[in-house]
Amino acid sequence: MDIRQYFAQKFHTTPALVARAPGRLEFIGNHLDYNGGPVIGAAIDRYVTAAISPRDDAKILLASDARETIAEVALADIAPLTGDAMWANYVLGVFKVLRDAGLRAERGFNIALVSDLPIGAGLSSSAAIELAAAYAIARLHNFPLDPRSAAIHGRAAENTFVGMPCGILDQGTSAFGKAGSLVLIDCAENTFSTCPMPGGARFWVFNTRKKHALIDGLYAERNRECREAFAMLAAATPGLRNLASATREQVAAAEAALGVARHKRALHVVDETGRVHATLAALKTGDLAAVGRALNASHNSSRLLFENSCDELDHLAAHLAKTPGVYGARLTGGGFGGAVMALTDESFDSRSAEQVAAAYAEKFGDSPSVFHAITGDGATLL
Repeated sequence: MDIRQYFAQKFHTTPALVARAPGRLEFIGNHLDYNGGPVIGAAIDRYVTAAISPRDDAKILLASDARETIAEVALADIAPLTGDAMWANYVLGVFKVLRDAGLRAERGFNIALVSDLPIGAGLSSSAAIELAAAYAIARLHNFPLDPRSAAIHGRAAENTFVGMPCGILDQGTSAFGKAGSLVLIDCAENTFSTCPMPGGARFWVFNTRKKHALIDGLYAERNRECREAFAMLAAATPGLRNLASATREQVAAAEAALGVARHKRALHVVDETGRVHATLAALKTGDLAAVGRALNASHNSSRLLFENSCDELDHLAAHLAKTPGVYGARLTGGGFGGAVMALTDESFDSRSAEQVAAAYAEKFGDSPSVFHAITGDGATLL
């Protein structure tokens, strides 16, 4: 859907400006971002686009092509919405965070969103909304915003306003994405860089359409378990900076104190950190077979230790790992549903993808949605 036409349809005027932000694949580094670890993501060529115009009153009106009704709030009364209007919290949260950072807004605005990102697939439509809205709102109010600030403000909005205790992988990848490249994030320092995608490598995404709802509690539970594990390890190891900087030996020594669940979560975080470093080394030498092994191991760790997978994701990851042309496959994102990402060579094509989907349908009675994802550029004004 054309954003300008949609905006005119909803608000009977033309937008002052348009911004967009991409969804992302979590390449590797599952649940490491809020644990201070390194992560690798890839912005993809699926976007949320935001159009905005000023109003003459003190109201904010919000429209989305995924919803029938327009949400409305008063400029002086920015608080989380409930029910069918909850989607607007990603925009309102960004506005509040920007205003707290110094943005001055004396009048309200109209803002409309359109998206070709599948919702609930673990491709971070929420971060794309936050980044597209941040750029649109900031420019409308002549507020300076660079990619790093946009990522940090987007994460703050999700943490403090939406109520999801995520790290910065999603917002950072959406902000710093670059066509043909992966995004590397040091989540302890909030530093961002890119590296080229290996030649001949392809991304295929298999969306189970089993919608994850991370805010419902499982993601927050894993976050809490990790925080508790870190607190216990830090008490035994003064100077430990974060859970991702712990060693396997430190985790093993604290196994009895940690208990079963916290011990598993800590092991996953420590091992996943090692896999990210191994993946970076393999990418530098072009060893895609080694990258694939790390992706497969990452999924198995998410399945067995972090326990944030499900039968549908496990089936896809296992089936893809045995399919010719696939280097490796893993769940992408928070888990508990959503999608599996496969890293493939050029021989894996739409026919290969259809065969994987057919095997899935035979087992679960419904076919996954499938698409070939291409790396895309980060959030920008259009």
